[in-house]
Amino acid sequence: MKMPISELKNLIPDYAKDIKLNLSSLASDETLDEQKLWGSFLASALASGNAKVIASIESEAMEHLSIEAMQAVKSAAAIMAMNNIYYKFSGMVTEYQTMPAKLRMNVIANPGISEKVDFELWSLAVSAINGCQFCVKSHEKIVRDAGLSAQEVQTVVRIASVVHAVAAVLDGEEALSADLSRAA
Repeated sequence: MKMPISELKNLIPDYAKDIKLNLSSLASDETLDEQKLWGSFLASALASGNAKVIASIESEAMEHLSIEAMQAVKSAAAIMAMNNIYYKFSGMVTEYQTMPAKLRMNVIANPGISEKVDFELWSLAVSAINGCQFCVKSHEKIVRDAGLSAQEVQTVVRIASVVHAVAAVLDGEEALSADLSRAA
């Protein structure tokens, strides 16, 4: 199901033209180096959960990322899927904030790439999509302390928001299409 981003854009309906335009401009954004950019796209796609978005972005990301970086992106999306739920909960119910999480998170210390800041950036993108305030603040501080600019962080969150919007539009279109098929 490999499909370049150009074909993915063709699936976006006219009512979501702004999303399509934002996707195009972010795919050629020069604020981030290739690894940060395409890792952020792929981490966001994985967090979106939409198969078409994941396949499209993965096919593009494979042209820009090493095998190690691809694995690290997938690791960031996986570990943050778990952490975002746990830490969002502990942020809502303060009694649990002082309790140890008792969850394995070894990949955060050793993500398999030398550019650990990139792993943290991808974790930030996933955390923004999943709405975990604790994780967003934690990863944003780490990447800023590592020297990334506010503009770089903003670009990653813009990527996360646009990729998530593409997934939401395509999920909505698929659900409407299924409803129409059942009604016919």
